[in-house]
Amino acid sequence: MIKVVITKIDDEILKVLIKGHAHSGEPGHDLVCAGVSAVTIGALNSLREVNSAFKVTVEEGLVEIMPLYRPSYENKIVLQVLVTSLKTIAESYGKYVTIHEERRQQS
Repeated sequence: MIKVVITKIDDEILKVLIKGHAHSGEPGHDLVCAGVSAVTIGALNSLREVNSAFKVTVEEGLVEIMPLYRPSYENKIVLQVLVTSLKTIAESYGKYVTIHEERRQQS
């Protein structure tokens, strides 16, 4: 199962964590995993100044995206589109993808 954790303060995304594998099909033919991978890599490719504005970890079965400071307007849109895309996949394939939103208090 792919587990997505979105951490927010108000409407600001502090972190997106995507981990696991869908196992909805044979390796190389897993359409759910391919969909999650495609929207995630597309978002990473769309983020501006990704190397200086974000801490990004990409490993086997794990992607973590953390803004290092308040994201630009464009980057906020990219992150929101990523979250919306992941939620859309989870709505159709909830057996293979779960999403949990954590809300933190502003200090």
